[in-house]
Amino acid sequence: MKYLHLVWSALFRRKTRTVFTIISVIAAFLLFGLLDSVRDAFVGAAHSAAGASRMITTSKESFVISLPTSLLMRIQAVPGVSAVTYANWFGGYYQQPKNQLIAESVANNFFDLYPEMKLSPGELHAFHATRAGAVAGASLARRFGWKVGDKIPIQATIFPQKGGSNTWTFDLVGIYHVTDPQLKGEEGALFFNWDYFDQAAAFGGGTAGWYIERVANPKLADGVARAIDAISANSDHETKTESEDAFQTSFASQFANIGLLVGSIMGCVFFTLILLTGNTMAQAVRERIPELAILKTIGFSNRSVLSLVLAESVLLLALGGAIGLAIAGVAVGGIRAKLGPQIPMLPVGKQTWLLGVTLMVLIGLLVGALPARRGMRLRIVDALSGR
Repeated sequence: MKYLHLVWSALFRRKTRTVFTIISVIAAFLLFGLLDSVRDAFVGAAHSAAGASRMITTSKESFVISLPTSLLMRIQAVPGVSAVTYANWFGGYYQQPKNQLIAESVANNFFDLYPEMKLSPGELHAFHATRAGAVAGASLARRFGWKVGDKIPIQATIFPQKGGSNTWTFDLVGIYHVTDPQLKGEEGALFFNWDYFDQAAAFGGGTAGWYIERVANPKLADGVARAIDAISANSDHETKTESEDAFQTSFASQFANIGLLVGSIMGCVFFTLILLTGNTMAQAVRERIPELAILKTIGFSNRSVLSLVLAESVLLLALGGAIGLAIAGVAVGGIRAKLGPQIPMLPVGKQTWLLGVTLMVLIGLLVGALPARRGMRLRIVDALSGR
């Protein structure tokens, strides 16, 4: 740009004010990047299972309604299903109610469908051979200081044992690790034998919370999902089969209208940003009235003055916005690595950057419009005389 040096000098004429304004813009676009990542995850996780290698089958009516374990063999017989297992939500807490857990009872072949969870052959054998055996994720074990051989008492919040006791004691026989840094969030769960749960629970026997299927050809996942759901069509336990990502998303959606929530927050953030940056630009132009008059005196046209002020406003938004989105990209990667699929988020990609850049330009033009118009309509005599 021919006059970039003029725009840059004008922008940093009041360095302290400009720096604090840029920090505010960074914060706004950092929040925008994080929220848009969540929004994209919820919008993108459609009910189509196409491309999924692992699918989840739950009750069509509600996630909390269990399914009969008799479905196992029928699902296994569906063409395209290479393996199937099941699990049941248990929950509970360790020692104090604030120590809530992700705890599940799982079938013997559960870890065959989750190869990212690494257990040694000895630990896997012990899990299968120990009635009250349990395995914990590495991060969960570190959190509570657990080690292999410990007895872990878990207080049930849903499923009491036969006899009325709410305390379930598990033998920790293994600690699994997840090697993929993007999936480290999966190390926060406790798994124990479904057979033990089925025999000891006061209710819920003979049922599974959900089924997990591995699809031989992910390209045919949609057809496989329809075939699985057709098994229970018109029964009292109709099912809904979807990709694992869609399942995680729909599970989180039960707690809030994510789209409305994210949109409302972003709207408030950008409304505040417009007020803040608009005030900054108005002050900046007001302080430079004599300078703008001199520019007109030496030959700058009204349109040139208009362009200079608008360019300054857009540059202010672009500097802060680009830094904010870059930080958001790093932050999303860290959050995904820490929490895994528990909070659905997508990497900050091209679409987010494109939308972000568009917002930077539009907000820059909007907040710069009135100050630029004032500079364009400025009369040299009035400006130099202080009127």
